[in-house]
Amino acid sequence: MALHWFFLRFSVTLLNTLLVTFGITSIIEAGIQWYWTADFHRMESTYAAVRWKLGPLFLSLTDVVTLGFALALALGTWAVLRFTDLGKAIRATTEDAPIAAAFGVNEKLLGYLVSGLAAAVAAVAGLCLALNHTLAPVQIYAWMGVVFAAVMMGGLGRPIGPLVAGIVIGVSEAITMAVTNPTWAPLVSFSLLIAILLFRPARFS
Repeated sequence: MALHWFFLRFSVTLLNTLLVTFGITSIIEAGIQWYWTADFHRMESTYAAVRWKLGPLFLSLTDVVTLGFALALALGTWAVLRFTDLGKAIRATTEDAPIAAAFGVNEKLLGYLVSGLAAAVAAVAGLCLALNHTLAPVQIYAWMGVVFAAVMMGGLGRPIGPLVAGIVIGVSEAITMAVTNPTWAPLVSFSLLIAILLFRPARFS
C-alpha cells in the first residue's frame, strides 16, 4: 500500500512502475542475502513428511494445503468480484476509472485496498512455497517467471484462469522432470506462454 501511495504521489507512469518494482525487488534480495546469507534454507515442520500413496503417485500434506489455499483464494476472489459491490467497483474502475469515479467510487481508497489484498495473497503464496521448497534469495526471479507466465496464460483480471494455468504449468513441469531432466522444467512455462502468444495473440490484445 505504501508503494501504491508512492506511485500515486509522484505520478509514476505504468512502465516506470514496472522498473521501480524490479529495482525494489533487487534491493530486497540484497537485504535478504545480507541478513540471512545466500545459503539455501528450508522451513522444517512435523507434518512435512506426511504423505499418502495414490496408486503410483505420492501426495503430500503440504501439497494438499497449498492446493486448498489456492482454491479458496481463487474462488473467494472470483465471488467477491462477481457478486459484491466491492467487486463491481473494482471491475468498473479497471474498465473506466473516470466514469467509475463519477458514479461515486473512491478510486484512491479502492487502489489502497486492492494493493493491500494483493500483498496479503502474495504472503500466503510465499508461505505455501516455504512449505514445499528449499528457498534462496536468488529464487525470486525463477518464481517471478512462473507467476508471470501463469497470469498471462490465465488472463489478467480472471481469478480462476491463472489457477488453471498454474496447475497446467505445474503438471507439465513435473512430467518434464520425470521424463527428461529437472533442469528442463523451467523452460516449460515460457514455452507454453510463447505457444499461446503465437497461436492465440488476440487473447492478449
